[in-house]
Amino acid sequence: MLDQLTVDDFSAHVNAPFRIHVEPGEVLELELLEARPIGQRPPSDRDGGTRRAFSLIFRGPRGRLLSQRIYPIEHPRLGTLGIFLVPLGPEGDPDGLHYQAIFN
Repeated sequence: MLDQLTVDDFSAHVNAPFRIHVEPGEVLELELLEARPIGQRPPSDRDGGTRRAFSLIFRGPRGRLLSQRIYPIEHPRLGTLGIFLVPLGPEGDPDGLHYQAIFN
């Protein structure tokens, strides 16, 4: 399923909450701040054969730094997805810590 998702699947959910399962019994809420394409569009993408790489930026609570790893993340429309998150830190945001996911 992850290999079929595109930036458009997430763009509709910017500013929406996502639930992340950190540990058994520990669930946090992340907010999707940004969904944007990155890099060059592959030539086969014009024919619908290959998706364009994209980046997602999430914001989580300031008091809980998550380590870099794959987390089960839930969204009512997208279902549960195993997404590899990389902590970016506060990025100048007083409201929380940022995390990035890259899809190739």
